[in-house]
Amino acid sequence: MSSPDGSRAQKMKLPLFTQKGQQEVPTPSEKDWSKDDQEGYVFRDPLQALDALPQPYRMINKLVNLLFDRAWGIIEERDLRREVELSRIRPTVYPPVSESKLSKRPRCLAVSQDYVFVAGAKGFSIYNLLDARQIYVYEKFKVEVTSIWATDLGNETLMAPVDETGVVRLFYLCKEGLFFIKTINEVDDTSKQTICAKMNISPGGDFAAFLLQGAGDTWLDVYKLPKDAWLKEVEHPQLATNPKKKPKQPQTDVSVCYLGDIKLSLPVHIMKIKPPKPITGSPFKSPLEVFAKLEGCYGLGSGQNHIIKDSQWEQQTAIFNDTFRKYLDGEWEEEPLSMATFHFLLPSCLTVMPTEAKGPPGLASVLGVQWTGRHNFFLYPLNRTLKDKVDPEGVWPCAAPIVASQLTDCGSYLVLACEDGVLTLWDLAKGLLLGVIALPEGCSCQSIQFLKDFRVHEGRNVYPAGAVSSQASCVVLCSDASLHLVTASGTRGPALSTLVERPAKHPEEALCAVAPVPALPGMVLTFSKNSSVHLLDVARPQVVCAFAPPEPYHLAVPWKPVFAVSLHYPFFLLRGDHPDGNSHTPSSVFYFNFDSCSLLENASKRCLVPPAALNSAGFRQALPLERRCESLLQRRFQKLGNKVKEQEHWARLRRYSILLQRESVRK
Repeated sequence: MSSPDGSRAQKMKLPLFTQKGQQEVPTPSEKDWSKDDQEGYVFRDPLQALDALPQPYRMINKLVNLLFDRAWGIIEERDLRREVELSRIRPTVYPPVSESKLSKRPRCLAVSQDYVFVAGAKGFSIYNLLDARQIYVYEKFKVEVTSIWATDLGNETLMAPVDETGVVRLFYLCKEGLFFIKTINEVDDTSKQTICAKMNISPGGDFAAFLLQGAGDTWLDVYKLPKDAWLKEVEHPQLATNPKKKPKQPQTDVSVCYLGDIKLSLPVHIMKIKPPKPITGSPFKSPLEVFAKLEGCYGLGSGQNHIIKDSQWEQQTAIFNDTFRKYLDGEWEEEPLSMATFHFLLPSCLTVMPTEAKGPPGLASVLGVQWTGRHNFFLYPLNRTLKDKVDPEGVWPCAAPIVASQLTDCGSYLVLACEDGVLTLWDLAKGLLLGVIALPEGCSCQSIQFLKDFRVHEGRNVYPAGAVSSQASCVVLCSDASLHLVTASGTRGPALSTLVERPAKHPEEALCAVAPVPALPGMVLTFSKNSSVHLLDVARPQVVCAFAPPEPYHLAVPWKPVFAVSLHYPFFLLRGDHPDGNSHTPSSVFYFNFDSCSLLENASKRCLVPPAALNSAGFRQALPLERRCESLLQRRFQKLGNKVKEQEHWARLRRYSILLQRESVRK
């Protein structure tokens, strides 16, 4: 008797592809498969046919399929990128107006007034900026020049090249010729040679500072430059060797000649600044002893004068090591030498110095120094001698380590960028805090560039003629290649806007350098890793045009371009390299003129607009210079009276501390 299940199974019809032949379960081993039934055997799942292939064909099939899928994905991505490129509006590309061919590839450029300084294999060469004509070649070094610093001294130029060994030399260039002044850090013993890591010259050329490194130590040497004496010595030259020997006269075919026989006054070394020492335990036993031993109120609060004992520091160190032990295990890398960023500050309300440290108006009076990994911005007076004790007269503490700082060319505005992405902007001329603003999360400041005060008038950017207002704007290039614009004024808080987003899908378009263009209001040059050079209008924001050297020249190192922008003329220079060249193949320096660009004809001319025109457009008229100076003098006079009272209170507190300390000893 058949069961109901059996009868039901007989009535069910199997699919056509499973009714052929007797269904058998294959043995686990491939060698036991029946070869006779291979033609009649049908898999239950057709997709398992590929998995049943013997090795190594099964693995080869998977690799081929994977390779095909990846290739198809790349093809789709390229097609999508090609469509985006075709739909993108490309900016107009302008070629250079002139070219200076060089025998070797220069590593740096510098522009000052009408001169262009190009680094060479054993020196440097000087070109005329307006016609790209070579006017002098100096080749007396033993190694190649790696960097050049040049600053304007009125009608003269102070130039300082640094070679591969780190030796820095000072040269004085005027209409009469080129003069050698001094070698800053050259020594007879090469084992004791120091290198110049960074340098800076004050506006006007009154002071110079050099960051030197050697023997595992870092320090900052500050010099006072006798520029007034140089003018007299050039007019009435004195020979360094033979007084009867007449100085060389400038040649007729060139406008500059080297006058090495004429001796100029040497710079005066006034200060040697070392990095701040790590904070250690205090020898003071009580706050009374602190007030009794400190003679002035300028050093208190800098982080060095405190009453934290050694045992407290050791306790905090032990807690830190126990908390982060898993991150601290392993080999410790050698700590790099400290680097510093320093600026020459003009007298202002925020840099109040003692009366005896004040100098003539318009002369830099304070050196602001910021060390890597430090929270403090130190202020050192410049009116001192080498015998004086080098201590900061003022300290600006920050909540996080300072990673970057920048000062405007006029010395009116200062910005400090901290490690946590917070920017602090100061108006040094008026003594105002313009504001504190934070960059987007995940952004770290890489470089800061100030822009001249510009306004948008009748659809174009202009410079207000004679406008003086507490307003600053700067572009911030972050480590993720994003570009931001920060604007701040005394009446409203700072504002942050994004100019260029982080290139997530196209990393080759990442920005690597930014340079403001003084001749064009509100515009900056941007250099990308794909060798593109664009002119960006920060007010819109949009790309106005592009610049490129002629074929087949290109930027050999696009992430570190060699360029220079003129402060007085609508020019910028760019080094171009041949694709088949190396360090010994001739390169060229290309001159780009903004006036020759049709899109910039209106932007580069007539950019000064009187205040009356700006008032009609709704802009606030700035105070005249006389009113501003009068107001500044009144505020300074009021603070002078408060400063005298402050010193009296400090002296009274010191006497009272000494009295209390004596009474405690008697008890």
